[in-house]
Amino acid sequence: MIDITHKPTTLREAVAEATVVASTADTITAIREKRVPKGDVLGAARVAGLLGIKRTAELIPDCHPLPIEHAEVTFVLEDQAVRVRVQVRTIYRTGVEVEAMHGASVAALTIYDMLKPIDKGLRIERIRLLEKKGGKSDWKDAFDKAPRAAVLVISDGVASGKKEDKAGAAIAERLKKLGVGVAEQAVVADEPAHIAAHVKAWADQGFDLILTTGGTGLSPRDRTPEAIAPILDREVPGIMEAARSYGQARMPLALMSRGIAGMIGRTLVITLPGSTRGAQETMDALFPFVLHVIKVQEHAFRHGQ
Repeated sequence: MIDITHKPTTLREAVAEATVVASTADTITAIREKRVPKGDVLGAARVAGLLGIKRTAELIPDCHPLPIEHAEVTFVLEDQAVRVRVQVRTIYRTGVEVEAMHGASVAALTIYDMLKPIDKGLRIERIRLLEKKGGKSDWKDAFDKAPRAAVLVISDGVASGKKEDKAGAAIAERLKKLGVGVAEQAVVADEPAHIAAHVKAWADQGFDLILTTGGTGLSPRDRTPEAIAPILDREVPGIMEAARSYGQARMPLALMSRGIAGMIGRTLVITLPGSTRGAQETMDALFPFVLHVIKVQEHAFRHGQ
């Protein structure tokens, strides 16, 4: 199965439909009047649909087992057809489209099986996904122009040439994939004055986003939060709360990260861990969601707020 451990947990929803077409209107009348020899067609189909939803991962090899936190199977009786509608919801890392379609198909097959003694011309058609919600794709903002970002690597080792920069390069590459232009990259030693000067200068140049990597831990030279906090106009605590919660679920030591985030004017500043893995996981937790801050600032600027 595909690895989904890097994905954030979000509310997911899917709606699917299947249609069972009868050869005569008398078949639908028999359903309405509960005269089908095998019993209550819609009652049985509802139970079968729910079981189909819950057991999807057992039958579709690449589907991940996931918690089904809401499932609903409903029916619309038309003149010569039964439309099955299935809605599934969960809070998880992957979607429930296949679960919804599987539930709809099992319910439709149950209807077919119960009606075939009285209607030899039945057919099932249009098993399809009607709607899906949730996941990162629902949270991608459209921008009039690509946001401009700067990446600051904070490391004594990298600044002195003794270590290779990997985290900064990974961050820049990830931003480019998100459609964010990386206009500036720089390296400084773990000196609060130098860190603050670089970040403040970039904010004054009007960058939409500044990401730093390094100096957020507990070693004596880790002073990035102390350098950034005094130059922020507004702190945004929820950003790093989300990052730490996401990180701790994957690496218990993430609880020791002291990263902060906030605004300098219209510029969003986020301090990421110095390790490549930590920086990547923090970006997995925060992006593309935090880009909405830039969209809000863009809207406010356009309307003179």
